[in-house]
Amino acid sequence: MSDSSCPLDYSAIVESYFLEHRAKLIDLAAFLDRLDRAHDSSASNTDFRVDALRQAMALLNDGEGERARRVLELFSDMSIDIPQSAEGMKGALGAVQEPSE
Repeated sequence: MSDSSCPLDYSAIVESYFLEHRAKLIDLAAFLDRLDRAHDSSASNTDFRVDALRQAMALLNDGEGERARRVLELFSDMSIDIPQSAEGMKGALGAVQEPSE
């Protein structure tokens, strides 16, 4: 494990932040449950944002460090191409959408 720069010890972090992050996980579980209930079993519903979210969840439990950096990179557009016009868009999509062929 790398050197820690956190002033709190393990127990203090758990005491301070566990309930907040427990609530975030329950919220994420509810989001996935809503997707399941909305899914038409005869259709193949997929969305690049949900795919990215599932990939990020796998990173959280892979036993490797620097999870925040790796998740952020997963959601980041690392291309060096000039972006297409954002005309008509109201904001960021939150994940990288691969160009359709």
